Amino acid sequence: MKTLTAGRLLPVLGTLLAALLCALGPGAGSASAHAALTSTDPASGSVVPVAPEKVKLTFSEGVLLSADSVRVLDPQGKRVDEGRPAHVDGKSNTASVGLAGGIADGTYTVAWQAVSADSHPVAGAFTFSIGAPSKTAAKVTTAEADPVVDALYTTGRYAAYAGYLLLVGGCVFAGVCRSSRPVQRIAVGGWIALFAATSALLLLRGPYTGGKGIGAAFDLTLLGDVLATKPGAALLSRLLLLSAAAVFLAVLFGSYAREDGDRTGMERRDVAYGLAIGGAVVAVGLAATWAMAEHASAGLQPWLAMPVDVLHLLGAAVWLGGLASLLAVLWTGEPVRRADVQRFSRLAFTSVCVLAATGLYQSWRQVGSWGALTGTEYGRWLLLKVALVAGMLGLAYFSRRWTGLLTDRRPAAKKAAPSARPAQAKAVQSKTAQSKTAGQARAAKAAGSTREDKDTSPERAAQLARQREALEKAAGQRRRDADEGRSGLRRSVLAEAGVAVVVLAVTTLLTGTQPGRAETEQRQAASSGGARTTAPDASGPAEVKIPYDTGGTNGRGTAVVRIDPARSGNNSLDVSVTDPAGKAVDVPELEVSFTETRKNIGPLRTSLKRGPAGRWQASGFQLPMAGEWQLTLTVRTSDIDQITEIRNVKIN
Repeated sequence: MKTLTAGRLLPVLGTLLAALLCALGPGAGSASAHAALTSTDPASGSVVPVAPEKVKLTFSEGVLLSADSVRVLDPQGKRVDEGRPAHVDGKSNTASVGLAGGIADGTYTVAWQAVSADSHPVAGAFTFSIGAPSKTAAKVTTAEADPVVDALYTTGRYAAYAGYLLLVGGCVFAGVCRSSRPVQRIAVGGWIALFAATSALLLLRGPYTGGKGIGAAFDLTLLGDVLATKPGAALLSRLLLLSAAAVFLAVLFGSYAREDGDRTGMERRDVAYGLAIGGAVVAVGLAATWAMAEHASAGLQPWLAMPVDVLHLLGAAVWLGGLASLLAVLWTGEPVRRADVQRFSRLAFTSVCVLAATGLYQSWRQVGSWGALTGTEYGRWLLLKVALVAGMLGLAYFSRRWTGLLTDRRPAAKKAAPSARPAQAKAVQSKTAQSKTAGQARAAKAAGSTREDKDTSPERAAQLARQREALEKAAGQRRRDADEGRSGLRRSVLAEAGVAVVVLAVTTLLTGTQPGRAETEQRQAASSGGARTTAPDASGPAEVKIPYDTGGTNGRGTAVVRIDPARSGNNSLDVSVTDPAGKAVDVPELEVSFTETRKNIGPLRTSLKRGPAGRWQASGFQLPMAGEWQLTLTVRTSDIDQITEIRNVKIN
């Protein structure tokens, strides 16, 4: 029954993880714009009487700029910007570029791309006119990550997190609880995974942020540009720290693990203190390479958020990496004392307390409000992560119960058996003697066969050695399965580790999703008119009728999206939502975005303001060019019932 349970559990967890990544992959990518454009000068869609000296952009947080971060194109598509884009007055959340002198009247397109302070690429476009709008505007494309590069980069980030957890957790488990060959494999495997993932991320960073293909991964120019940025410096620092970690592993699982008779207790204690201090420095340094380049380094209170992020990552590593080490020891059949498991249990409890405290602060900092927990993608993923961690804690409760049954009872059983059950003991002894005699006969026969074939058949000797090894392994497997406490603990820890794999996947997606606080502030800035302007005269509004069915109670209805004037430039949106009977109905959340798929522009979102019953409205929404745009409507009718519908709309 045990084997069947484990065999069923692993495929189920694997299927759950695959479904999770497939379901989240497309949505997570669209929400990774962590730095949002809040205002422009000239204003988006505006008409200015004379040509400005420069174009200025302001973002919701700091951005990293490159030589092509801001491009200004005239109506024919010719570049009219001069010089390299730079920050205004040293403010990292701004970007500006100068314009050539003597440019003509007409509509100009500004295409921008940058890297937000938390290392994620962002891009977009807007237009303004000089003198009067022209009949045509430049056609531009904004850089988006190549699908192959994006998939590899996301996989690399997941592998890096997993490698760190295994490396740190394995080393802590070996130093505090138990050092053995399986634990060494966990720690060394984590080091290899982290080193390989970091190297891959360093090579993929340039193509990922520049929208280039996989072939650009070995472009030395791009690599040089990456190393000059904060994320690139963090990755390089991680590789250097891993070289120190390799020395630490060699000592921990080498000379320190071996019992040295020439070394006194005080000398061994000094080595242990040295390993503890050195390992802590390396572990903290590795964690800091994430804190200095991702969410913690941007936004509110970075001076406090970065140390808290380091503690959070360390707590996760000690708990989850130690869990993997314990599972490895249990799975290989090596003897494990209850005291070792209890020591890890106390260590894991401390780690969970650290995770709870630091996670509470991180949640407040990144989400900002109760409404953002359910009203933003980041908040919803955070709720899922909390639920999964709660499930792990429930499984940990059962692990603690099985730990109480994990005792070395076999020697006592051998002593008590003759007096308790003499007849049965005698039968067992007789059977054991017969088995021993038969085993000696087989061994003698095998030895004789080996002597006979020693000179003529070395292959036969190797085959017999493999057979003996297989028999010993099978006997160890039977002894391992006969221990009820050990088998129960192994199943429980396996379930914990399986859920931990999913938790790690959700965490990786969270680091690539716009924080709820930033998304809320972006919506508020848009609704307050931060980047809105007066739309030019236009005519010919477009209207799209979109039926939807979220599958839940009262989940059916129709949304009518009206785009006025449905021309390039500023537009107003009006969305009416009705039930199947045609009666206006309120829904908890409604989102609209536009994407020009052929030119890789978008998705461009607008902040819809709730109006009278069943009405959502927005004004000053900028569509930079004419063409066939893809309208994406997302309707949520309850906390769990949501659907996304896609239609095409013509913009003149």
